[in-house]
Amino acid sequence: MSFPFFLRRPFSTSIRCSYRTKNIPEDIVAKALTKQPTGRGRSKDIQSVEDVKPEAEPQSASTSKAVRKPKTRKANIPLPVDRFELPPRSKWRNYFPTSGMAFKSRISIANPETAALVAESFVPSGSRDKVIIEAYPGPGTLTRALMQLPKERIRKIIVLEDVEQYLNFLNPLQEADPRVQVLPMNGFSWDTYHQLDVQGFLDDVENIPWNQSNPYLHFISHLPMDVLGEQLLAQLLRCAPEQSWLFKHGRISMSYLMHDWVWDRISASTEDPARCKLSVIAQAVSEFNHTIDPRLLVPYNNHFYPDATNPAYSSKTENRRRGTPFVAGTFRPLEHQIIQSGMLDKWDYCLRKLFVLKSTPLKNAVGHLAPGSDVLKSYLTGDDVPPDQRTDMNKIIKKMGVEDWAAVVGAFDRWPFAPEELLITDSFSRDERI
Repeated sequence: MSFPFFLRRPFSTSIRCSYRTKNIPEDIVAKALTKQPTGRGRSKDIQSVEDVKPEAEPQSASTSKAVRKPKTRKANIPLPVDRFELPPRSKWRNYFPTSGMAFKSRISIANPETAALVAESFVPSGSRDKVIIEAYPGPGTLTRALMQLPKERIRKIIVLEDVEQYLNFLNPLQEADPRVQVLPMNGFSWDTYHQLDVQGFLDDVENIPWNQSNPYLHFISHLPMDVLGEQLLAQLLRCAPEQSWLFKHGRISMSYLMHDWVWDRISASTEDPARCKLSVIAQAVSEFNHTIDPRLLVPYNNHFYPDATNPAYSSKTENRRRGTPFVAGTFRPLEHQIIQSGMLDKWDYCLRKLFVLKSTPLKNAVGHLAPGSDVLKSYLTGDDVPPDQRTDMNKIIKKMGVEDWAAVVGAFDRWPFAPEELLITDSFSRDERI
């Protein structure tokens, strides 16, 4: 309610007033008033009064404003007339900010030669009539590289970007090439992909049976460097078992430019300390590989924008700081999904509940799934379980393979007293997010 707010303001003001009068003795003020001259000599005498003020006397807001040097406002730099070609990288700061909610997590490939290598690796020789959906393109260096590939490889590029400063340099691409369609939409929003269907942008995309890969639809993205970027990747991978999102068209490929620390988590083996929930999900639903040698993307400043952050001026951890090396990789959904349709929430629940005990043996951790869940040990190692299908209960959680997790989730699903409300989930609301 606003009532307490109105009580606080006059109260705090009265404290400030009493504080100032308390620190300036009345005889000093009177002396200053009697000796106060006019004209040019005034500042000298006022200075002498200020010299006898207590050192701890804080300046008022009005005084600090009077002496503070005014900030110079950066001139509004007009956009180039020809925006089909990007300006030199040295000029990018004039057009593409690096701070603010819309920009602080965005990393874009800036070197045209590097972009050409990445484009060739994502859409290699032999590709035909692809429809590319590109999310988070930034200024569009990679978009331009895709446009320069042989035309028989790509018949349409749908660009998803909702930041005005980037759109200024993306919109000219659709004016120059009829294959390009720039849509001012957010690549993280579920509604964006719904609108692609509603507005008919994918009507000409052929649906391919799941037992075959779909070579005609391809998703490409720069992955934002914040937690939303990792959530986006995790959520898109989770769409594969349900054959939802773009996977309703079949087993399409997804290619990303991402920080190497995200890649390390995705690809972490059972012996790798970086293994996590994302590792298990990614390896359960897809196969993936680097499309170019990661050494070709370092040093960072030679290939990406904005420049790397100086560690001395950043409080962020190293893996969240601009300058972390990037990798380029492609994900392909597996034909045989170990996560069965309708089971995703139970996988999420079990992964979340048990990974908080990642250094604990399964035999000691399984009881934390729910009250009474210790009984699941008999589902996993009982006499009715064939010896070659029994789960090693001595494995610690972070060393469990995909097959081990499938056994645990399967047992949880068969347990008649398993909780029905699985509030722990990695899924977003379909109303707003993928």
